[in-house]
Parts: sequence; C-alpha cells; structure tokens
Amino acid sequence: MSNPEDSAPTQQDVSLPPAPPAADLKSQSSAPSSFGVSEIVSRWRREDILKRRALALRGFAFIFSLLAFIIMASNKHGDWKDFDKYEEFRYVLAIEILSTLYTGAQVLRQFHELSTGKSVILPQKSVFIDFIGDQSAAYLQMSAASSAVPMTNRMREGSDSFFTDSLAASVTMSFFAFLSLALSSIISGYKLSTHSYI
Repeated sequence: MSNPEDSAPTQQDVSLPPAPPAADLKSQSSAPSSFGVSEIVSRWRREDILKRRALALRGFAFIFSLLAFIIMASNKHGDWKDFDKYEEFRYVLAIEILSTLYTGAQVLRQFHELSTGKSVILPQKSVFIDFIGDQSAAYLQMSAASSAVPMTNRMREGSDSFFTDSLAASVTMSFFAFLSLALSSIISGYKLSTHSYI
C-alpha cells in the first residue's frame, strides 16, 4: 500500500509560470496610456483644422456679402435704373447687410480665439450660436438670391446695361456667400453633434 503523503506533490515539485520579461511588462503598462494620449492629440488636431476651415469659409462669406452689398447699394443710375425702386433688390441689400454683420462678427471672434487661445463665448453656447447663425444666414442668402434672379433675368432681356450687369453681379456674390455659409453650417453641425456637454 502506498502512503498518500508520497503521492501528494511537494512544494518543490509545483512549478510557477515564468515571469514575463521586464521589457514586456513595460510595453503592456504603457500601451493603454499611449493610445489614449495619441487619440486626444489627434482629436485636438482635428478640432483645430475644423476651426481654421470654418474661419476661412466665414471669411469668404464675409467678402462675398460685402461685395454684394457694395455693388447693390451703388447701383443707382436714375430713371428706372435704380435698385431702390424694386422690392426684390431692396431685400437683397437688407440680407447682405445682416450677413456682412454676422460673418464679420464671427470672423473677428474666431480670429481672436485662434490667436489668443481664449474663448469669447462659452463653448457650450458657441456651438449653438454657430449652428443656428450659419443655418439662418445661409437660408436668408439663398432666399435673397432666388427672389432677385427672376427680376434680373427679365430686365436683362429687355435692356443689357451696366445696371442689369451690376444686379447680376450682386446676385452672384450673394449666391457665393450662400455656398460658403452652407459649407460652414455643415462644419458647425458636425461640431454640435460631437460636442461634449459634460
């Protein structure tokens, strides 16, 4: 009969798994933290690129709105060749004034934030202001351009003059301002959807 104590393994017979090399421990412990840091850095870069693109698009919208406003406001040549006599063109002028003020204020704010790193408005509020402002300004630009196109085309059929050419140029600048603001509103919509509210 065999003794049960003889069949039980002694402490020396039980072998522990080998410890991993020190280099492996170091790479395992640093992998999650380095992944988190690189993700944060890439997110900061993406946000910086989006801010610069939004600034450029609003800058273009400001230039186009200002040009449309100047061309329309200076288009007075006496008789019927006066933009002020037509409701559609007065509407274009009013929208261009609003758009110039909005885009100018946004460009100044964003330029200040990029150059100083300090926010003028709280980030939680600025994403809403950007989204609503860009959407509203883009809609008004499209509304103004589409209301003035039929009248401009009718006038160009009857008389091809500097007056009608100026009207067409102003409406074209209004359409370009709409395109810039529409693209800017896509960026502001993306920023709104990815913004953290915590």
